[in-house]
Amino acid sequence: MRVEHTNDNRAQEMVRTQIQARGVLNRRVLEVMSQIPRETFLGGQKNVNPYGDFPIPIGHSQTISQPYMVAFMTEQLGLRGCEKVLEIGTGSGYQTAVLAELAEQIYTIERIPYLLDRSKEILKKLGYSNIEFKVADGSDGWVEEEPFDGILVTAAVPSIPDSLKVQLADNGTLVIPVGDYKTYQLLTVVKRIGKRFETRESIGCRFVPLIGKIGF
Repeated sequence: MRVEHTNDNRAQEMVRTQIQARGVLNRRVLEVMSQIPRETFLGGQKNVNPYGDFPIPIGHSQTISQPYMVAFMTEQLGLRGCEKVLEIGTGSGYQTAVLAELAEQIYTIERIPYLLDRSKEILKKLGYSNIEFKVADGSDGWVEEEPFDGILVTAAVPSIPDSLKVQLADNGTLVIPVGDYKTYQLLTVVKRIGKRFETRESIGCRFVPLIGKIGF
């Protein structure tokens, strides 16, 4: 762990009953999510279970993703600790914290300044020092810092954007929900092998739409 957290039985139960029980087996992902205090990222909301098996609204029509979805998407990246990762859609900052524990350096983009400022404050207060923040249209990625070993997109797009694929390093992985945001999407995993891209569709999911050039 990069940051020391107080052990929380609720987080451990969440991992055991919602995540591990559904087949997420990556030891590092399970360990990190059993310790990060999810309630810290809710923006002061009360009367809601931060460890429940559901997404939670955080304002500005955005949500903190269901714990299982955070774990499953993170596992698809196959992080070992030395990677440079781009996150598109900082949102609450919870997924950002998970990535920051598992990779070397995180670059995170959020189009809503208020959410980015709030998440940045939370993450800095927790002690994370390996995260760079940017307010921007996530459609463009972060050209100045490419290539990335992993790119994780936490909002739905109508199709896989070439603008993000080309920012992958060789053997890099893009994880992104693709489909109609009004119904559901398929979580899609893109692997770059040299100049070739291998794509596979994974589980069904529902995310808020990505607003921007390549979004809705």
